Amino acid sequence: MVSDAIQHPPPPVIETPRLRLRGAELADFEAFAAMWADDRVTQFIGGSPRTLNESWLRFIGIVGMWSLIGYGYWMFTVRQTGALVGCGGLARFDRGIAELEDYPEAGWAIAPDAWGQGLVSEAMAAVMDWSDNVLRAPEARCIIDPGHAASERVAAKLGFEPMAEALLNSSPINVYTRR
Repeated sequence: MVSDAIQHPPPPVIETPRLRLRGAELADFEAFAAMWADDRVTQFIGGSPRTLNESWLRFIGIVGMWSLIGYGYWMFTVRQTGALVGCGGLARFDRGIAELEDYPEAGWAIAPDAWGQGLVSEAMAAVMDWSDNVLRAPEARCIIDPGHAASERVAAKLGFEPMAEALLNSSPINVYTRR
């Protein structure tokens, strides 16, 4: 059987002053799972810590997105040490939210030990620059739980503006757009 699937390249490596954004590697999984098992991380992203299996399914989805749609999430690592501090990028999660359909969805998460250092803003500014200049997406969207002030500040720095309210799994969510 001949496949007509488009083969997209792996994620590019992007360097910022403090971070290296790169594709996921199997060696990242332990730190990735530990981050997502922390209720401080998931308080505004899903609401409850992820099990090891839930983290594994998300992790392999990160790898798969790049090959299937040509964009996805990067691992955010410290340039000097290689330590994984977070992840983020553009995704297609098919959440059933009309305002997200047909748009790359920006998203990010960072381990609590790296909070308050501006690393998410630094990483996601590089992601959005890649989106503008390589992916050439005319618009991106993101969702943020009401009251998640830190992500609201990041979104504003990146040029996202509020556009709608929606429901995600019966819970209210705010939808933002960036043109």
